[in-house]
Amino acid sequence: MASVQQNLSVFDKSNLPDASKMRIGIVVAEWNAAITGALYKGAYDTLISCSVEESNIHTIDVPGTFELTAGAKFLASQSKLDAVICLGCVIQGETRHFEFICQAVAQGLTNLTIMASIPFVFGVLTTDNLEQAQ
Repeated sequence: MASVQQNLSVFDKSNLPDASKMRIGIVVAEWNAAITGALYKGAYDTLISCSVEESNIHTIDVPGTFELTAGAKFLASQSKLDAVICLGCVIQGETRHFEFICQAVAQGLTNLTIMASIPFVFGVLTTDNLEQAQ
C-alpha cells in the first residue's frame, strides 16, 4: 500500500519501554524550515507523549542537512544522551548535489552510531519535490 494512503506515524505506545528518564537530543536543519519545523514538532510531541521529560530533550539547529552529523556529534559530546534524532529535508534538484548530501549524512550518522554506541536517528526526508516533502 502506498504511504500516501496510510498513516505511517501510528504506533502502539504500550509496547514501548519506559522513557521517563531518557535523555534525547534533536538536531534540526534550518534549510527547508517549514518541513523540518513540522518534523521537529512531530518528534518533540511524540517524545512528550511517551513520557520523556521536557527538560530531558536537548535541541540544536544547524544550517542545513549536511551539518546534521557535526551538530549531532557536538550535542552528544555536550550531554549524556540515550539517542539523537537528526531531522532534515533534501529535495532533488537538477544536479548531483542531492546524492552527495544524502550519502554523506547517511554515512556520517552511521559512523556516529558505531562510535558512540547510541542511536543517531536518520530523520531526513529525501524527496523528489516539495509536494512529496509536504
